[in-house]
Amino acid sequence: MMFGGRAALAQVTPEDYGVNDLINAGANLGGKPLRESIAGIINVILGFLGVIAVIIVLLGGFKWMTSQGNTEKVDEAKKLIGAGVVGIVIVLAAFAIASFVLNELYNAVV
Repeated sequence: MMFGGRAALAQVTPEDYGVNDLINAGANLGGKPLRESIAGIINVILGFLGVIAVIIVLLGGFKWMTSQGNTEKVDEAKKLIGAGVVGIVIVLAAFAIASFVLNELYNAVV
């Protein structure tokens, strides 16, 4: 009942709930701190999305090269290349934003 008594007196601190242990070193995933695991997961996902965007650009280039002058196929290829470039820009922006946020969170906690 010690836990309930402290809550009733409104003298509970984050240490009572183990928040500092969770932030500092208590939450490990595979031997790594939680923030490093989250950063790794974000990097893998963004890397995978970047590869998909590059494949879309390459597919558009292949369609353009094999269109044999057909304007409909060339237009379709241009749209694919444009979509791939937009995807690459979005992935790079997401990577920059995620890196900035994770660095700021790490500096704020440490």
